Parts: sequence; C-alpha cells; structure tokens
Amino acid sequence: MLLLSRAFSQLALAAALALGLAAPARAQAPLDPTGHWEGAIDAQGNELRFELDVIRGDTGHLVGTLNVPSEHLKGMRLQKVAVDGRTISFHARRDQPFGGSLSIDGRSITGEYSVEGFSLPFSLTRTGDARVEPPLTSRPITQALEGSWSGTLQGSGLSMRITLTMTNQPDGTAIGRAVNLDEGGIEIPVVITQDDARVTLQAGVGSFSGVLNTGGTELSGTWSQGGTSLPLLFRRDNR
Repeated sequence: MLLLSRAFSQLALAAALALGLAAPARAQAPLDPTGHWEGAIDAQGNELRFELDVIRGDTGHLVGTLNVPSEHLKGMRLQKVAVDGRTISFHARRDQPFGGSLSIDGRSITGEYSVEGFSLPFSLTRTGDARVEPPLTSRPITQALEGSWSGTLQGSGLSMRITLTMTNQPDGTAIGRAVNLDEGGIEIPVVITQDDARVTLQAGVGSFSGVLNTGGTELSGTWSQGGTSLPLLFRRDNR
C-alpha cells in the first residue's frame, strides 16, 4: 500500500507539473504611472533633482513632461513613456533614456539614467496628481515670424543643429519650441518677445536676441548661455 501510495503521489506530482508547464503564463498587468513624481539622479554623490509628470493623452497613450528646476528647464516634452508590467521607460532625449521599476504599491520608481556610456541611479516618489501645465505662451507674433526655422550653433568646439517653430494660436497667443537635433532631439519651450524686426527668445537658461531681415527669410543674432555668447543664424524653412 505504501508503494502504491508513493507511486500515486509521484504520478499526481508529475501531472501537476505537466499542467503547470502547459498553462500559459499570465502577463503582469501594467501599473499606472500617471501622477506627479519628484526625485533625483545620483551623480556620484551629487544630486540632480528633477520632476516627472505623466498623464494619459486624448488617445489614451501616456504622455508627460520633465522639469529640472536647477537648470530652469520646465515643461520639456517626453518623447517616450512606456510601461510593461512594473517596468517603466521614458526620455526627453533619445540619447539619455531612463529605465526603472515601479514599486508594487505604485508609489516609487527606482532605476538607471543612461548618459554618454554611464549609468547613474535615480529614484522618484509619487507626490500627487500630475501637474502638466499648458504650453508657455507669448503675445501674438507677426506673420513674417511665424513658421519653422533652422540654424546651426557653432563655436567653442561645438556644432548643434537647432530647429525653431513659432505659431499663433486661435486664442490670440503664440507658442514656440526649439529642438536640438544633435542633443537627442530635446525639445524646449520658448517664450517669444517681438518688437518690430527685433526678436528675443527665452529657452530655459539660454536666450537668443536677433533681427528679422526685411525679406522675412533670415533671423540673425546671438545665443547667450552661462556667460558665453555665440552667433546664430536661423533661416526660414521652405513653406
């Protein structure tokens, strides 16, 4: 009887294992990352604090913005936000992605930030609802200034291609954005001030001051940031 009982138990165990192997694995339901998150990147003992805001857009997809208060960078649009189970990835620059894991309770994120071949740890804590603010707006601009522009910032051993887009909105305001094509496609909101042909742009910690030519095809001036000033010429893209 003991042998039969032991044999039966072994058969039952084998059957259970077979059923377990045959059963399809259940995908882990993704956690909800929407909300306002605050935290820091640990750069070898030096903290760089940042904020992350994630919401679901009109189509239901995740969208968000990134703020870096110490760099006066606010409302940088995320190019990607993706969640797979507890794994989350996002970036405002293609060449500097964040990858991490959401805690089981959905209140924290820990992971690594990749930059120039290095991986730096970061952590975030959810502090409440998302604070995605509307785009920065400016007073309306002339039709001569509206549209898309391209320029290359050169000097001090660097060369950066920048696109600039400025448009009037139905509500009587104007919005602008600058994209650095050679810095991971990072997008920075721009505040526009126009006084006839003279144009000033404020983009984070940098600013541009220039003059629009009479043909409305070139915007030439100077980019200033951190005590450094470099010439910058924007040319209107083909309409």
